[in-house]
Amino acid sequence: MTTPAPQTGDSPSGFVYATLAYLMWGFLPLYMKAIDHIQPVEIIAHRILWSIPIAGLVLLLLGRTGDLIRALKTPRMVAMAGVTAALISINWGVYVWAIANDRALDAALGYYINPLFSVALGAILLRERLAPVQWVAVGLAAIAVTILTLSAGVLPWVALVLMTTFGIYGFLRKTLPIGPNQGFLLEVLLLAPPALAYLVWLGPSGHFLTTGATDTLLLLGTGAVTAIPLMLYANGAKGLRLSTIGILQYIAPTMIFLIAVFVFAEPFGPARAVAFPLIWAALILYTGSMIRTARAARA
Repeated sequence: MTTPAPQTGDSPSGFVYATLAYLMWGFLPLYMKAIDHIQPVEIIAHRILWSIPIAGLVLLLLGRTGDLIRALKTPRMVAMAGVTAALISINWGVYVWAIANDRALDAALGYYINPLFSVALGAILLRERLAPVQWVAVGLAAIAVTILTLSAGVLPWVALVLMTTFGIYGFLRKTLPIGPNQGFLLEVLLLAPPALAYLVWLGPSGHFLTTGATDTLLLLGTGAVTAIPLMLYANGAKGLRLSTIGILQYIAPTMIFLIAVFVFAEPFGPARAVAFPLIWAALILYTGSMIRTARAARA
């Protein structure tokens, strides 16, 4: 995720935008479950294509289309956006597959661990110094993943792929010298040609305009549920302190967790009953450390 500039306080509009974004992400499993009979690749292709008019309209209203045009004329910018676009498309694909295959709990786990992965990534790649309590939080997350691996006999790959792709995406996205709305539109524009080619190849065997109005409307709606929360978050983050975002970011995985257990009735076995509390404890330690650091910086 994009790290906002330091703030002296939280703006009401920033809080509303960011909260709405996380709530939309939290309810997203219900939407994806409604189209889980459609192949993930087809869903991703529609998410890409129908995001373009929404993101384009936002840029027109903001009068920032010139930034996008300049970016498209800069090979280095296009190459960087190509990498971030590839990462986010993999993330979307695995997420959609997870919901369709009753692995929403794994998706929740991946997004819970993501902040801790981002901290570890900063320590490894940027030589950022971590406080001892932050190392403890990372260690607890590693123990939780180990427990799940030993219990299942395989790595919880869904959680790990979601964690790494979104974490690296956020890390690289910070280095992309373009605004968040412009950057998102640039990414989906780069993804549009292969997405369109796939849908053309799919032809009448696809679900758009061929299997009823419900499927067609839901596929059209994937653009809105993709673009709107991303742009709400990007604009909301500008008006929030990092510590506030650090707390709000747990809204979505918590909602995914609750939906997985109480709506989708996914099994919550002994291993998860141990692993998830370890993750929650790690997040409490991490968030507390982050809030103390932010307060000290303001003081």
